[in-house]
Amino acid sequence: METDILGQSEASLRRMNVGRTRVEAESFEAALTSVVETPAVGSPLPFEGVSLADTEVELDPTPAQLRAAKTGVTAVELGVADYGSVVVRSSPGGDEPVSLFPETHVAVLRESDVVPDMPAAFERLESVFAAGGDDVVVATGPSATADMGELVYGAHGPKAVHVLLLEDR
Repeated sequence: METDILGQSEASLRRMNVGRTRVEAESFEAALTSVVETPAVGSPLPFEGVSLADTEVELDPTPAQLRAAKTGVTAVELGVADYGSVVVRSSPGGDEPVSLFPETHVAVLRESDVVPDMPAAFERLESVFAAGGDDVVVATGPSATADMGELVYGAHGPKAVHVLLLEDR
């Protein structure tokens, strides 16, 4: 992974007021605990060496648990360095609602899944779209709107986002 892409990603996340922590798989649970406020919900993580199973994060949440959750934890498909965006793919595990309903979204992302820009993201997603998986959310920072004047966070999604970036080995 080119360091300049990761540096650009970090700068973009900082500009978007997104928290970020680079973490090795062995330190994942401690890093997760430091950014999760309970009650928390999540969807299974597809990354080797990390899991939500032994954490306070409720997997397969009910609608009531989803409504009550302060934090949602999901894997994200891609990070887009120049925007500081994360791409959340629809999954049977409920990644979209888990990423959108709680006040805080913790996005878990591998370093190797950070791409430089949107054309590279669409190129990576091309096979997903070709196979009929055309439901993704491209989220850039906390949800915000200024429709009524003053900037308000959390109007259409999470008020805060934190990216846990898993270091590649």
